[in-house]
Amino acid sequence: MLLRTFGWSLGITAVGLAFAAWVWGWEGFAVVAILSVLEISLSFDNAVVNASILKKMNAFWQKIFLTVGVLIAVFGMRLVFPVVIVAITAKLGPIEAVDLAINNKDHYQELVTAAHPAIAAFGGMFLLMIFLDFIFEEREHAWLAWLERPLAKLGKLDMLSVTIALIALIITATTFATDVAHDGGDKASTVLLSGIAGLVTYLIVGGLSGHFENKLEEEEEAEAEAEKAGRPSAVGLAGKAAFFLFLYLEVLDASFSFDGVIGAFAITNDIFWMALGLGIGAMYVRSLTVYLVRKGTLDDYVYLEHGAHYAIGALAVILLVTIKYEINEVVTGLVGVFLIAASFWSSVVRNRREEAEDEGGSGSDEKTEISV
Repeated sequence: MLLRTFGWSLGITAVGLAFAAWVWGWEGFAVVAILSVLEISLSFDNAVVNASILKKMNAFWQKIFLTVGVLIAVFGMRLVFPVVIVAITAKLGPIEAVDLAINNKDHYQELVTAAHPAIAAFGGMFLLMIFLDFIFEEREHAWLAWLERPLAKLGKLDMLSVTIALIALIITATTFATDVAHDGGDKASTVLLSGIAGLVTYLIVGGLSGHFENKLEEEEEAEAEAEKAGRPSAVGLAGKAAFFLFLYLEVLDASFSFDGVIGAFAITNDIFWMALGLGIGAMYVRSLTVYLVRKGTLDDYVYLEHGAHYAIGALAVILLVTIKYEINEVVTGLVGVFLIAASFWSSVVRNRREEAEDEGGSGSDEKTEISV
């Protein structure tokens, strides 16, 4: 099971590190290895959230996630995305931006850093919406019941998540986005536009995936009752539902990748080292996602999903705060690890308690039978 799930990741690691050592020497080897560890440590919560979505897909779409999805993650987010951001913010052509990334790495890093407020606002709002929609939804299991149950009741109010997210964006734009531009001005308008773009992206992609997922469920219920002539095929709807869930996963991964890409500049400004190191880390995140799905870990440890979503909420806040203040990537990673570890331990305690109750219940039943 482990070898089948993580085989590709281990193979890519061996090839990637060997390539780095051959082309760039031991320095390149060390930097690529460090970046791989950085990406894995920052993205464990990403894997848990991905697993909660991926388990709704069939085996075919899980393979698509591991193949096409990896290509998008590695080449799209880790290599192309920083270049595109520089091209847009610096008003350069794509070829000029690539030339800058290769031949003038220090200036390239400065331009990426200057684009951080826009990146953080977009990713922060997208992740904040994921957290708010989770926390305002009524669920069978509540990890922090004293907080989650009252919020689930409040969640019955229409558009509450969007309202809170917009308030958070306005506060961010009028506080953290002031006096962050290199020219002495502020980036309030940039943060507002980018944040709204992140919100709209979430509403479109999340709305479409949810719509087709609901239609699929309705279709399956209808099939269980009777066959109806002229009804669309459930397979077709499954394809649409899975496609938009896949698209949702990729946007989610992109939002999670922002801190990793920006944090990587603290280690190197060579885009090829970054792409290779972060790409290797992304492979493990995807393999871990599939492993969690196939092992049914989320079903066995019911609070893991809660911990991951709290980590998403924390990352959203951190991204918005980093528009003005620098926060070490180690802190970002440790927050996510702590929340997931706490939710995992709570799940273990719950499982042990339920097992003890079941054993106690069966023991009393046996005593009753003997006495009779």
